[in-house]
Amino acid sequence: MIAGIIFDKDGTLFDFNATWGAWTRAMLIAEAGDDPILCERLAAVLGYDMVNARFFPGSIVIASTVDDVADAILDVVPARDKSALLARMNAGSAKVDQVEAVPLRPYTAQLRQIGLTLGVATNDAEAPAVRHLERAGIREDFDFVAGYDSGFGAKPGPGQLLGFCRTTGLAPQACVMVGDSTHDLHAGRAAGMMTIAVLTGPAPREELAALADVVLADIGDIPAWLQREKLIAS
Repeated sequence: MIAGIIFDKDGTLFDFNATWGAWTRAMLIAEAGDDPILCERLAAVLGYDMVNARFFPGSIVIASTVDDVADAILDVVPARDKSALLARMNAGSAKVDQVEAVPLRPYTAQLRQIGLTLGVATNDAEAPAVRHLERAGIREDFDFVAGYDSGFGAKPGPGQLLGFCRTTGLAPQACVMVGDSTHDLHAGRAAGMMTIAVLTGPAPREELAALADVVLADIGDIPAWLQREKLIAS
């Protein structure tokens, strides 16, 4: 039986392109100083479509840490100060209006009512991740929130997921990792958890299916699937 669910954040709890598409365009223009050629170079290294304000499926941004994204930007503009760039990115991302994959307040309340313990494992930094959950009104529903800078490592390593298990006292075999990228699913497998893929990020179904126990349209389908599989009480 499943007792705990640990969610990725961007592309899972929140729709990836709907949330980050427009913000990334503005961020790249600002970092390029309105230089269109430099802006296109930055977009190319991040796997971002400037015309449609969307990420390509192979974008490094989908699953990488913000530290990795900053390094990619610095490959194009090496004269920038990394700590200042990270500060700008974290401060800006914390203010982004998150587009919920499903209405989250009733959703997380439902999961808790059926006895599930919830966590978040993200390759975003912890501070903006917490603020995003607070703004959605769901921070208190999560017993564990870890970013890449929380001391557990980053996905695809299993450290955040095993940290969730240590914090909550749950065995990995009693937990599910839910995410929209192969990094999420690799982390879940490495931790010994069941894995659920969702399609609210840029990665296509065929990329995720080999690593997931099931691929669902979005997190809203999870409770019914767990019931059908007799993994929670009906």
